Amino acid sequence: MLLEDREEFTLEQDLEGWVVDKCQGWRNHFESNYAEKFDEYYRLWRGQWAAEDKTRQSERSKIISPALQQAVESSVAELEEATFGRGKWFDIEDDVADNEKRDIALLRETLYKDFKKNKVRKSVAECLINAAVFGTGIAEVVLEEEKEFQPATQPVMGGDLMAVGVNIVDKTCVKLRPVMPQNFLIDPLATSVEEALGCAVDEFVPMHLVEQLQEQGVYRDVVVGLAAPDFDIEPDKDLAVFEDDKVRLTKYYGLVPRHLLKAAQAEEEENEEEVEELVADEEDNSYYVEAIVVIANDGTLLKAEANPYMMGDRPVVTFPWDVVPSRFWGRGVCEKGYNSQKALDAEIRARIDALALTIHPMMAMDATRMPRGAKPEVRAGKTILTNGNPREVLQPLNFGNVSQVTFAQANELQKMVQTATGAIDSAGISGSINGEATAAGISMSLGAIIKRHKRTLINFQESFLIPFVTKAAHRYMQFNPERYPVADYKFHTSSSLGIIAREYEVTQLVQLLQTMKPDSPMYSQLIMSIVDNMNLANREELVAALQQDNQPNPEAQQMAMAAQQAQIEFQKSQTAALQGQAVESQARAQKLTTEAQAVPQELEIDRIKAVTANLKQGDADDKEFQKRLKISEQLLKEREVAVKEKGKGNDNTASIQRSNGAGQPSLLRNSEETSGIGSQGPRPQGIPQGEA
Repeated sequence: MLLEDREEFTLEQDLEGWVVDKCQGWRNHFESNYAEKFDEYYRLWRGQWAAEDKTRQSERSKIISPALQQAVESSVAELEEATFGRGKWFDIEDDVADNEKRDIALLRETLYKDFKKNKVRKSVAECLINAAVFGTGIAEVVLEEEKEFQPATQPVMGGDLMAVGVNIVDKTCVKLRPVMPQNFLIDPLATSVEEALGCAVDEFVPMHLVEQLQEQGVYRDVVVGLAAPDFDIEPDKDLAVFEDDKVRLTKYYGLVPRHLLKAAQAEEEENEEEVEELVADEEDNSYYVEAIVVIANDGTLLKAEANPYMMGDRPVVTFPWDVVPSRFWGRGVCEKGYNSQKALDAEIRARIDALALTIHPMMAMDATRMPRGAKPEVRAGKTILTNGNPREVLQPLNFGNVSQVTFAQANELQKMVQTATGAIDSAGISGSINGEATAAGISMSLGAIIKRHKRTLINFQESFLIPFVTKAAHRYMQFNPERYPVADYKFHTSSSLGIIAREYEVTQLVQLLQTMKPDSPMYSQLIMSIVDNMNLANREELVAALQQDNQPNPEAQQMAMAAQQAQIEFQKSQTAALQGQAVESQARAQKLTTEAQAVPQELEIDRIKAVTANLKQGDADDKEFQKRLKISEQLLKEREVAVKEKGKGNDNTASIQRSNGAGQPSLLRNSEETSGIGSQGPRPQGIPQGEA
């Protein structure tokens, strides 16, 4: 019921009237809230003076300090260097399960070539300038059909001759066209293009562009007159307005009432089949439909169609330099440094005005004593006539000297601009944190500045750069599938650090490199990181050479493996030899132990032989035998105790050998020497000599 009421209520209004009415309301909101501020930001960035920029009525100087200009250009250069400084500014991700990576590389290189040919980098840089000045960067993704001319040769006359000429190839191009804030209209309640009812690009274009598109069939073949002048949408309001051969073109991207779009398409007799197809394919009965509407001079409908893109997205990308909560328009560098810039301009202009009063000569004169018709001018060589003594009639007038404090004040105000914007001037950092230009102070200042630039860089990549690359790839896949195969690719940026951040990182890497030895594994990696961060012309060649040096040589690697194998075999042979020596030592120890155990038995035999030697039958010899037997038993016990004590104290083979001397004969010889048995030394009493 609600849908029917809305259709009945808006039945008398046509599509172009509905779009123009929406756009006019959005423009009124923009001019009431943002137009005046944006104009002043633009003048401060360009260094253009206007009467409304006066800070006091008596101000005569028109100078504008370049501090804000420097802040804008430095911030934009930092982001541009961080985005395009490495050459490769985006990359593509494919499905993890896809083992074929050649299609990704081919698509990436093709996109790079087309973007370079269509001057995408130049357009992105202009969008960054607009974002820094006005707070929001806006661009339109334009799809064009171009004819590419390629020099070629062709054989003629049976191949006898070669004709030289060109081949004309129709090519689909995706371009990025920056849009000024005064030429962009959006729903005031929206914070992004996607959630808005719609958005529009309202600007003046040359007449011949519209006529060419009409010839190609893109626009309707209707009469388009000249546009009425409108100073508010001119790109530069300081220039004289050119009113000839221009058309005001309003391109609307967004939701429109479905019945109005059908009625507008039904007006074209040649598009009736397209209208029927649209009605048949529509399964959704919602009130709004996504469409593209082009209107000339606020009343002539040139194009009206449902969104033709396969992803159903709007061909507009935007990003705020700094996000303002719940607002579409962001906060740029000029807005951040506005107050500091105004104070700096007031200080400099006041000084210049004071210099005019103190430097240029002035005279105080008695008007009653000046001749009639005299001109009270002061210049070199002028003769001044007076009625009376000139010393009494004329007197030089001086207002004093300009205070030198204004120099210090201007310097501090310039630092305030840098503090507000986060930009660094050409003189570098003066140690704004600790008051001295020390290494620690500069490091802290650079850290704070890099954080602010990194924050803006991430916002720019996620809101502007990646959406544009994605939209461009989808356009190419839809309208040029032979060159761009259709697949679900994921794009991400390859941007890293700006020039300031890279120089800061190189300094830290050099300091870390000084703490390592050249033979350390991390030494070559640090050198590669330093070269990769430096802005050198042959950086890619140096990085490739370092990577090649770090790769192992196959021949050297084989030689190292052979040497390692030989070392392992040598260690195995040494281990086997040592094990054999250990077994031999154990056997020798067991042998010596056995021999040591046999010593008492041999001693017993020797004792018996010694006792029974040189004895005859008789009582005297029997007593002598008993006496010798007791002496030998006592010596034998003492010897056994000595052998046992030495065996406990020395377990190894060498100790046993040292304790035994030359073996058993030595032991017997010692015992014989001690006891006198079988020796020629002193014999015990009662043993007759000569009875051996």
